[in-house]
Amino acid sequence: MRNLISLLSGAVFGAGLFISGMTDTSKVQGWLDIFGQWDPTLAFVLGGAIIPMFIAWRLTPGRRPLTTTLFPPQPPVRIDTRLAVGSLLFGAGWGLSGLCPGPAMASLGYGGPMHWVFFAAMLAGMLIAPYVVRLLQRPQTA
Repeated sequence: MRNLISLLSGAVFGAGLFISGMTDTSKVQGWLDIFGQWDPTLAFVLGGAIIPMFIAWRLTPGRRPLTTTLFPPQPPVRIDTRLAVGSLLFGAGWGLSGLCPGPAMASLGYGGPMHWVFFAAMLAGMLIAPYVVRLLQRPQTA
C-alpha cells in the first residue's frame, strides 16, 4: 500500500512540475530574471506549494498517517552557515541550469542529453557533499 501511494504521489508531483512549467528551463530562468524579461507566473507554483504545506503543518498535530505510525516532526527553524551556503549553491545551480532536483528527474524522459548531464552532475554533488562537509568540519592543525 505504501509503495502504491508513493508511486501515485510521485506521478502527481511529476505531472504538476510538467504542467506548471517547472521543467522548462527558459521559464524558470525567466522567473529568476527580475531585472530583465521577468516571468512572474511561477509565483503561482510557489504559492501552490507553500500554502497547502502551511495548512498541512497546522492540521497534522493529533492525526495519524495512513502508512506509518507518526508524522515526521516539523523541522527546526535554524539559520546557520550550512543552510546559508547550501541555499546559495542551490540557487546558483538553479539559476544557471534552470533545473532543481524534482524537475530534473521529471524531465529525464524528454529533456534531451543536457538534462541527463545535469542529473548526473546533481547526483555526483549529492554523493560528494557529505565528504566535503566532514572535511570542512575537521579541526585545523597548525
